[in-house]
Amino acid sequence: MSVKECGHHSSQRRNLLRLILGATSAFVLLILLTIFLIWVILRPTKPRFTLQDATLYAFNLSTPTPNTLTLTMQVTLSSHNPNARVGVYYHALHVYASYRSQQISLATALPDTYQGHRDFAVWSPFLFGNVVPVSPFVLSSLQQDQSAAGAVLVNVKVNGRVKWKVGSWVSGRYHIYVNCPAYISFAGDRSIAAGGLVASPVKFRLLQSCNVDV
Repeated sequence: MSVKECGHHSSQRRNLLRLILGATSAFVLLILLTIFLIWVILRPTKPRFTLQDATLYAFNLSTPTPNTLTLTMQVTLSSHNPNARVGVYYHALHVYASYRSQQISLATALPDTYQGHRDFAVWSPFLFGNVVPVSPFVLSSLQQDQSAAGAVLVNVKVNGRVKWKVGSWVSGRYHIYVNCPAYISFAGDRSIAAGGLVASPVKFRLLQSCNVDV
């Protein structure tokens, strides 16, 4: 084979490789563009969470030092998917209680859930905090809130991941953060200064909308 023929075959191979690479790139770009257009057209709306109620079994503050808090409560959380064409997968959701930005219960895991179009999901987890150490600031704030308003603001928070589903396409995972304020009142002699609440369970109907970030 002559040098000229060899060069001709090499040129053909290079052209073929360029053609294959160009076609592959165009195909990938087409898929990405299709996904982007679907996303822009549908534009999923984040789920709407509601704290329906909270049942308080124990809210005991132990003093003096070390200051500790023991909490037992059950909450009912509902989520609504407002999207007509987009489903939602919930993964690795954990719910816990906090007060003045300090976590006062262990995180309770919620089961993985799929939520269809315009569907609802409801969870009723228990939240436990056994002799949780609290700072002097938290102790003082608890006592001041109870003395001034007869109630404390406990935040029920949810952390986890969500995925969007459109037809057979499923997105990557996105972080979801939910914050639900719950006002817990202390009636009569159920004083935090006197040691907190130790009585039969008290149920608070809240129907409180939650802040949701995705």
